[in-house]
Amino acid sequence: MPDRAVLDAAGFSQSEVDDWLAGTPPESDAFEAASSAACAHLTRGEELHARLPPRPRRTPAEADAAAFLRTTLDAARARFLRAHAEAVYATLTGDLGRPVRDEELVHAAAERFPGLTPTRAQLAAERDRALPEKEGVEIAQGLFLSFVLASPRCGGHLVWSMLRPTEEALARLDEFRATGVADLGQTYLERRGGAAHLEIRNDRHLNAEDCVTLPTTEVAVDLALLDPAVEVGVVRGAVVSHPRYAGRRVFGAGLNLTHLYRGRIDYLFFVTRDLGYVNKLYRGLSAEEYRPGEPEETTEKLWIAAVETFAIGGACQILHTVDHVIAERGSRLYLPARKEGILPGASNLRLARSVGDRLARQAILSGLEFEAGTPHGDLLCDEIVEPGGEMDEAVERRVEALTSSGLVNAAGNRRALRVGAEPLDLFRQYMATFCREQAYCHLSPALVRNLETHWNAHERQL
Repeated sequence: MPDRAVLDAAGFSQSEVDDWLAGTPPESDAFEAASSAACAHLTRGEELHARLPPRPRRTPAEADAAAFLRTTLDAARARFLRAHAEAVYATLTGDLGRPVRDEELVHAAAERFPGLTPTRAQLAAERDRALPEKEGVEIAQGLFLSFVLASPRCGGHLVWSMLRPTEEALARLDEFRATGVADLGQTYLERRGGAAHLEIRNDRHLNAEDCVTLPTTEVAVDLALLDPAVEVGVVRGAVVSHPRYAGRRVFGAGLNLTHLYRGRIDYLFFVTRDLGYVNKLYRGLSAEEYRPGEPEETTEKLWIAAVETFAIGGACQILHTVDHVIAERGSRLYLPARKEGILPGASNLRLARSVGDRLARQAILSGLEFEAGTPHGDLLCDEIVEPGGEMDEAVERRVEALTSSGLVNAAGNRRALRVGAEPLDLFRQYMATFCREQAYCHLSPALVRNLETHWNAHERQL
């Protein structure tokens, strides 16, 4: 069916369709003229889309029109950003004069360039929808961030911005330094001697990650990195009450799939997690001033992961970023990306460095599982302990071993190892691809089908 006929069949008038299609922005090198034309076209297209019934109540003709509008609008966004992403980013950041986190950035883009990214109202409405009913407005965020990160100048600045300490961490720092404790609810941080013990606490969901746990975990990482009394960090899962694992520590069940299916996981969760919390474990905090082209200047410390029971999905991804992994024999370590239908964070970039390319492909594309205490599983671990109480002593021994010769040498070697394995620019390029691909995966029918087939997500309650 011809393009305009798709809209005609859904009940739009010929004149309004003609007016909208006639307003398709031309290719232009003039930023102001191009942004004005693009915003007018995008805003009008979103207005047309908003007039369609909600997704579950659409006729086949209306569903075709919605898909056409969404695809056409995203294509227009991509054309505009291909030519002007750097100018847009410079406008929103004072010509790269201040750090702007990803969430603030996409909201600022929606206000300054209407139609380029979804409004707060659109996002609030989308958040109230279960995954099968979402409209896909967050794809525009993925496209925008992908083009920003694809630019060495702007992408480097965004990576630096996301490595700055959060405002909440700065507000809590004095109290943590004085007491050595930060009870953040879903995350608990305690300084014992020179070690900061970070504990994930999401009992109902086996210490899974979601939009509730992510902010508290990042704050905890910030506090551990900011406190000069902390020499090394330890990441561990809390004891859970689930009947199957009652009384045992669980390192982490990965992404909260129930929340994902019920629409409680925003697309931006994936980006914020890997540009913020996870990258801070790997790279530390960035310097106060952005200095592109200079060697990395970071505040970073060594991290130990104490893995018990299992490390699934995002929890397994953490193992690629820390300096020493202690695992209980028999712990399951795997990335269920194939069954979930999304990208496993930065594992596509990092996993092969531990297990080799073939095993990494088998794990990500075919669901290969690793088990601590086996030849393949031990490629992800540095030390194996027996179940039943050996973990505490093993952690204490490793903390002592890592701190006994001083942290300046350790941090320097850590930074040098990372620069050789994963230069900052390589990470930036990876995240440019990740932002676009994860947006389409997150809002795809395949993800809904996978969650219903493999996880019975439609039958689970929040």
